[in-house]
Amino acid sequence: MTPAMLHNRYSVINKIAQNGARRTLLAQDQQNEKLVVIKVLLFSEEFRWEDLKLFEREAETLKHLEHPAIPQYLDYFELDAPEMKGFGLVQKYIEAKSLQEYVEAGRNFSEHEIIQLGKLLLEILNYLHSRQPAVIHRDIKPSNILLNNSSGNSVGDIYLIDFGSVQTSVKSHGTRTVVGTYGYMPPEQFGGRAFPASDLYSLGMTLIYLATKKQPSELLDDDLNIQLNNINNLSIELKTWLNLMIQPSLNRRFNTAKIALECINNLSDITSKHEFDLVDKNIGYGQCKPSSSKIKLIRTNHKLEIKFPAKTGWQIFGDICYASFPTLIISFVGFFFLQSVISIISNIFINALSSGDLITLSFLTLLGISLAFYIIINVVIILFGRKVLTLDEKQVVIATEVFSSKILAGLEPKIIAREHIWKIVASAEQYKLINLKNMVEKMQKSPSIIIWESTFGQHDLSTVLHQPLTLEERDWLAQEISNFLDVPLLKE
Repeated sequence: MTPAMLHNRYSVINKIAQNGARRTLLAQDQQNEKLVVIKVLLFSEEFRWEDLKLFEREAETLKHLEHPAIPQYLDYFELDAPEMKGFGLVQKYIEAKSLQEYVEAGRNFSEHEIIQLGKLLLEILNYLHSRQPAVIHRDIKPSNILLNNSSGNSVGDIYLIDFGSVQTSVKSHGTRTVVGTYGYMPPEQFGGRAFPASDLYSLGMTLIYLATKKQPSELLDDDLNIQLNNINNLSIELKTWLNLMIQPSLNRRFNTAKIALECINNLSDITSKHEFDLVDKNIGYGQCKPSSSKIKLIRTNHKLEIKFPAKTGWQIFGDICYASFPTLIISFVGFFFLQSVISIISNIFINALSSGDLITLSFLTLLGISLAFYIIINVVIILFGRKVLTLDEKQVVIATEVFSSKILAGLEPKIIAREHIWKIVASAEQYKLINLKNMVEKMQKSPSIIIWESTFGQHDLSTVLHQPLTLEERDWLAQEISNFLDVPLLKE
């Protein structure tokens, strides 16, 4: 039973919802007579310690959010009454119905309204995901989106509520909590992992629900795909955009709310910019990858592989020219020494050949072949080798690959234990240096990504790459690596 007064301040009007140990109440603040919503977590038989962890995280997250579409955080208190023990979270009350309630009441949403809702919600997600660390809602669905003030061509004002599943950081190891709502939850959340792109999947499914009035679970096929070409009341452009929102594979889904927003703002160009067949589910689009980049990225739930381009033809030509000059000098200086060595080896070979000494002949032949092979292999590695960064559940490996083979490269890879990596740094294009005269010098530096291992170890990718990263490539790859490793991303 809920007391009529909570925290000697909030007069309870009625119960809005109840789920396990959680209750949502409508109340009036006696200090200003304004209506508020109070979420209460009770120490009851249904209480789990994981509930308290999520409840405290929700309160702490809302405390630092300031957005007109997110109900304002007002108060957090402890309940210690005989009939009720637990915690309470107070937010501003929004007089509005949820999208779920609108659909169940028979409202039809036009394509124009669905696009408007998509844009408004993406702006909220862009705000959340751009924070440091990123705030991931993890439970976007029609019942958690409120709508009011619809008029004319305006769909109205929307509000994103219920941050009870919010994620601000996740450790790479240890127990992960699976939260979300089936049908609206992307595949990676079933494994307890969530990324900014996970919210995009949920948003896409929410918009599809508005168009079809069917829960996603009713539309999913055996491969967890939705056949969008069967939805007749949407344009091919919007279907294409939605399909990029709800790809089961993270590697083929929109990666950021900003990119998704840019695309929905230019729907007329989407089919010409992105060759896409709604029937062919094998075609995807890596949204965050800069269009001019030659870097290849392959990502699954358990592995991330990044292949950087080998040297260009001009770089190879430059290396040959660069190496030719010192080689000529060394050859000229050491001409007489080399002439003596070659003469001695030639005499030994001729004597062995005339005397039939097979052992010496075999040794010299093997020595010559081995030396030639060693020189050729090293030249091939230098000219045609490419760097490959591989991340999995245990380690990060920086290796060299020649013609798609790491064995042919013959170089020892650099291995970093994943558990020792604690942050990723996207380095600045320029940085300041204080010289001995206490004067500030600006030093130019190519954009790079630095992987921090333990306290002092750091691995700067710019020192091993054949071609410098562009700013767009740096931002794209740094975010991908940070998301996969579940470690903070910092920009200098």
